Amino acid sequence: MEDFDEFVRARGDALLRYGYVLSGNSEDAADLVQEALARLGDAWTRVRNKDDPEGYVRTTMVRLHIRSWRRRRRESLVATVPDHGAHDRYGDADLWAELQRLPRRQRAVLVLRYYEDLSDQEIADVLGVSRGTVRSQAARALDKLRIKRVLQEAR
Repeated sequence: MEDFDEFVRARGDALLRYGYVLSGNSEDAADLVQEALARLGDAWTRVRNKDDPEGYVRTTMVRLHIRSWRRRRRESLVATVPDHGAHDRYGDADLWAELQRLPRRQRAVLVLRYYEDLSDQEIADVLGVSRGTVRSQAARALDKLRIKRVLQEAR
C-alpha cells in the first residue's frame, strides 16, 4: 500500500489537472480523481504491474466521467458566469473557458486527442463509440472553437 501512497503523492496534482480538463471544474475533477483512486486502491498491486499505471488511472477517470454524463445527458447551467475561476491556476484560462463551453463528448474527444495524444481508434475504444463518431465530434468541436475565434477577431 506504500507504493499506492507514493503514486498518489507523486502524480495526484497531474491527475487533478487531467480531471479538470475532462470535467471543466475543480470540484468534479477532485471527485473523478478520488473515485478512480478509490476503485483502484484495492487492486493497486495489479495496476502497478501494468505498463502504464497512470494511464490506467486516467482511463478509469475517463470512463467514470463518461458514465456521469451519459446519466445526466445535459450541461450544468449557472445563473451568472464568474469573472474568473479556479481553472486559471492550470494554464491558459481562455482555452479552458472555451473547452468548458463545448458539449461533454466533444470536450472529451479533444482532451483525449490533443492532451493525451491518443489515436482516433484509441479514443473510440475509451469512449465506447465508433471511430467515425470520434472524428465527427472532433470536427464539430474544432469548428465551434474556430467560429468563436473568428467572431472575436471581427470585433
